[in-house]
Amino acid sequence: MALEEDEIDRINNEEHPGGDIESSLDDPLGPLCKPPIILSPGATIADALRRMRAEGRGCVLIVRDRKLEGIFTERDILLKIAGSPIDLEATPISVYMTPDPETLPADASVAFALHKMVVEGFRHIPLLDEIGGPTVVSMRDLMEYLCEFLTRDVLNIPPRPHKGFKSREGG
Repeated sequence: MALEEDEIDRINNEEHPGGDIESSLDDPLGPLCKPPIILSPGATIADALRRMRAEGRGCVLIVRDRKLEGIFTERDILLKIAGSPIDLEATPISVYMTPDPETLPADASVAFALHKMVVEGFRHIPLLDEIGGPTVVSMRDLMEYLCEFLTRDVLNIPPRPHKGFKSREGG
């Protein structure tokens, strides 16, 4: 007995509720990006920290004359600044930024960016677009995008999937 086409579609939607994750890996990054925080090299570390906190972002792009000069991230804060006796209000961000960061073209695919970020250990990677200027994509942006295709699986993960139960419940 052959299945009706509607029944086949229903079964496929149950198995892949958010759509086709494989084809989504070929999607361009541009639509995933939010407008970045952009500061000049002369901005202070305190300026960057205030903006990052206010906008809930993990990085700042350092730009001069529409040219990307560096990136300043949470990791820079933890590894280069935390515990150091520096004046955050007087120290320019250019002293602690990562200069000339690796970049991707704005039309790079989700799969390419994900691979690059995992292999290189990046949490943020700038994207260069000759028309719109630099932007940035974060690992969080990529994960949120990919989780849309795995909604049922992600929503059914227990809060602590690797922690076992101490006693049987209801038995």
